[in-house]
Amino acid sequence: MPRKEMTDRAAGALMGAWIGDALGLGPHWYYDFEELRRDYGDWIDGYTDPKPGRYHDGMRAGQLSQSGWILRMTVRSLVERGDYDQDDFCRRLEEELFPLLDGMPVSGPGGYTSQSIRETWRRRVRQGLSWDKTGGNADTTEAIERTLALAIRYAARPGKLAESISRNTVLTQADDVVVSLTVAYGAVLGMLVRGEPLDGALSMKLMDLVKKGELPFHAVTSDNLQPPKPGEPEPSRVGRFASPDALLSPSYMASAAADPDIRIEPAWKVSLVYGMPCAIYHMLPAAYYLAARFADDFESAVLHAVNGGGQNQVRAILTGALVGAQVGLSGIPRRFVDGLENAGELLELAQRLAEQAAA
Repeated sequence: MPRKEMTDRAAGALMGAWIGDALGLGPHWYYDFEELRRDYGDWIDGYTDPKPGRYHDGMRAGQLSQSGWILRMTVRSLVERGDYDQDDFCRRLEEELFPLLDGMPVSGPGGYTSQSIRETWRRRVRQGLSWDKTGGNADTTEAIERTLALAIRYAARPGKLAESISRNTVLTQADDVVVSLTVAYGAVLGMLVRGEPLDGALSMKLMDLVKKGELPFHAVTSDNLQPPKPGEPEPSRVGRFASPDALLSPSYMASAAADPDIRIEPAWKVSLVYGMPCAIYHMLPAAYYLAARFADDFESAVLHAVNGGGQNQVRAILTGALVGAQVGLSGIPRRFVDGLENAGELLELAQRLAEQAAA
């Protein structure tokens, strides 16, 4: 792929995540559609202020939540160090984020601190545990929300991508299923930054990387998920993660989005099909579906993600990164960039990370 195109895709992925985060700030966590429509109308089409008494109360349209804040911190570490430096990342958590937290949900940058971050803060600050013991059991997406920067940075190096995302994820979430799903999302995003389409064939391309030893997933089947050959030792490929299913599901969602006999109308109702709660296994299928269905339409993808209610902020972050990688920064409507607070700083960070990825 030409370097200019990969740079555009990488910058688009990162800006897409920040845009998705800010779009979800106002209407975050509405599980009652009547209440959501009463507060924000029939269709949310841009950045909005949070309502009094709701999540992120006191913040303004176009600002980042704590997820976007931590993602920005992660990117700063990457661009300033030139590589993933876990010691530097942990130092930034301790010096820049943890002093702003008190262990309660409604605290810290963005006005709300997620479960896994609160648990990590308690283990590190209150209990004084070492960084190899700070990961908890939250089944949510906080690790993806920051490690997507690592997926962009190492899009051309799948092995490095998987290794760095795994190491970073366990700082806050230690469950192997969560780690495998997080690495899988990063692998998908990396492929899109490299120019691969999110379609029914993508999962087999990921499985080829497993067979080559570049992605740390277990594999028993032969090519195209055929049975193992007689006499072949079991397993044929042993990886850290017991199952490759996290790599297989994206193509199923993409195939569903392309199948004329399967329609979710309007598309925001994907939140009802795959689930509105926060758990990673609700969020990823919806993001993959929307990113495949609206592969060349950034605006439709992120707005349907937000209008679906529930954990719509995460749905928009993950969808925004996937579609941003497909359309590139040049394909994101300018109004979404201009409406972000500190858009100039975020654009500069995105361009610097993109240059590193393309190099």
